Amino acid sequence: QVQLVESGGGSVQAGGSLRLSCAASGRTFSSYAMGWFRQAPGKERKFVARISWSGGSTYYEDSVKGRFTISRDNAKNTVYLQMNSLKPEDTAVYYCAAARNSAAVVPTSYNYWGQGTQVTVSS
Repeated sequence: QVQLVESGGGSVQAGGSLRLSCAASGRTFSSYAMGWFRQAPGKERKFVARISWSGGSTYYEDSVKGRFTISRDNAKNTVYLQMNSLKPEDTAVYYCAAARNSAAVVPTSYNYWGQGTQVTVSS
């Protein structure tokens, strides 16, 4: 069992930055691939980024490439999402998720989810 708690969301103007954190409980965090998803009001949850269990492999959705960076610190049981050059279309609730197997881009690949943190970007 893995419990995930996101933090770091907030309101920022376009062009600004935020760093999301996702703290995980459990001794097996380092064996999970991790992902970030986001969900805007009235829309489905969409993939943002993922990172392998070791941190050696990352993958991003096209619209965030070059602006967002996913990383992890297995010693701290934490995964991060650094978000730069934020745009109003980045506004959403952001969720972190853990996958026992290789993480893909679909939500059904993930086994555990956090409660989400709101990110609001104003123009």
